[in-house]
Amino acid sequence: MRKVKSIIDRFLAGISLIVLSPVMIIAAIGIKVSSKGTVFYKAKRMGRDLKPITVYKFRTMHMGADKKNKITAVNDSRIFAWGEILRKTKIDELPQLFNVLEGSMSIIGPRPEDISIVNNYFTDEEKKTLYVLPGLACPGSIFNYTHGDLYLKGNNADEIYVKEFLHIKLSLDLYYLSHWSLGYDVKIIIRTLYTIIMATFTSRQLDYPMEYKKVFQSI
Repeated sequence: MRKVKSIIDRFLAGISLIVLSPVMIIAAIGIKVSSKGTVFYKAKRMGRDLKPITVYKFRTMHMGADKKNKITAVNDSRIFAWGEILRKTKIDELPQLFNVLEGSMSIIGPRPEDISIVNNYFTDEEKKTLYVLPGLACPGSIFNYTHGDLYLKGNNADEIYVKEFLHIKLSLDLYYLSHWSLGYDVKIIIRTLYTIIMATFTSRQLDYPMEYKKVFQSI
C-alpha cells in the first residue's frame, strides 16, 4: 500500500504542478514586486528516519527574517503584505510539490519540523511521526490552520509553540498514523481544501479537527 501511495503522490504532484502553474507564476511575480530577494525559500527540516531534507516554499518574509524566531506569530511583522496572502491561502506551500516529485515528501503526512525542535523537544513516541515521509497536509496542519492563531501570539511564539502547541499537533498526527489508509488520505485532502476555502473567504471560527475530538475530548 505504501508503494501505491508513493505512485499516487507523484502522479498528483505532477498534475497539480501543471494545473497550478499559472497560480505559481503569479505568486512568484508578486514576491519579486513586493520584496527584494529570492522568490523561493529553502528550509532545512527533519525528514523520514531523522534524515534532514530541504523543503521548498515561496518566500513570504523579508530576507534574513528567518534568523530571528523559528515560529511565525500572529501578525508577524516579518511577513510582507503579498506574503500574508500567500500564507493564508497556503499558496506558499505549493513548491513542496517538487519535494513530492523527488520523493522527500508525500501529499499527506506529518508536516516536516525544524531540525532543532525535533532534536530538543520530540519525545520518543512523537519521533514515530518521522518513520514516514513528511507531507503537505495532515491532521496537525489542519489544527494549526484553524486554531494556531489562538496560541501563537506575542513575541514568545517559539516558546509557546514547543510548550503548548507542538505536542497537541503531534498527538493528532500519531492518531493519523495509527489509523492510516488511502481512504483516510483522501478525506484529509478534502478537509484541507475545505478548511483553506472557509478560512480564506469567511470569518467563521472553524471547529476542531475530528482527530482532536478523538484524542482529547474522549479522555
